[in-house]
Amino acid sequence: MDSFFYWFSKLVWLLVSLDSLLLICFGVGFFLLWFGRNIWAKRVFGVLLGLMLMVALFPIGEWLLYPLETKYPHNPQLEDVDGIIVLSGSEDPIYTKIWNQVVVGGAIERNLAFMTLARQHPEARLVFTGGAGSVLQQNYKEADVAKRLFEEQGLDVSRVVFERESRNTWENALLSKELARPESGTNWVLITTAWHMPRSMGIFCKVGWEVTPYPVDFYTQPDNLLRVNWGFAVNLNILVAAVKEWVGLMAYRLTGKTC
Repeated sequence: MDSFFYWFSKLVWLLVSLDSLLLICFGVGFFLLWFGRNIWAKRVFGVLLGLMLMVALFPIGEWLLYPLETKYPHNPQLEDVDGIIVLSGSEDPIYTKIWNQVVVGGAIERNLAFMTLARQHPEARLVFTGGAGSVLQQNYKEADVAKRLFEEQGLDVSRVVFERESRNTWENALLSKELARPESGTNWVLITTAWHMPRSMGIFCKVGWEVTPYPVDFYTQPDNLLRVNWGFAVNLNILVAAVKEWVGLMAYRLTGKTC
């Protein structure tokens, strides 16, 4: 069932993601032109142009991410930490393999915070969870990249339990719990991107693992959400992330994978 959910969710997102929808709309416009439906084609391209201008000028993605990023306090005060778990997301296993050096992208703040908290709480148990970062190349594991990164940055990796089979957040929580076997009443800290934290907390709640949220990697500017600035590529990327996260929240809610 989990494999079906994983592959079905990837297929659905491929079809309904904003970048795919933009391509489909352009295709419809050219299709109408090809068959001489010029008026309808102009309408389609006009709507597309208007939407693209809105995305380029306004931080619409940030508007959608703001309620997710502000649900939990940032920089929480941590005491009596028994364990720390970080979700993968920044590691690039394929390019790490190609170039034989650690390659990371966005969300590296997750691992930076993990290393910082690990040093601040030397008695805490440590878990990194993340398997295949690519749908088509399951042999490349994010956990392997993280292990190499931690070693190069001087973190004692013998302290870290690496979970390397998970493919999504549900499996992150489920498989990590099987490895860590957290005891009732212990204080575990969960690190992930701020806008991903609400979904993650709901999933960890569902698998019966009580954790303290430690959000990082913020995308929004709370005091400047009504700004106007030109940045189509950046704004589109943030909007795609925002829509994907809200769709993910709804999907996990509908399938009973969150509290």
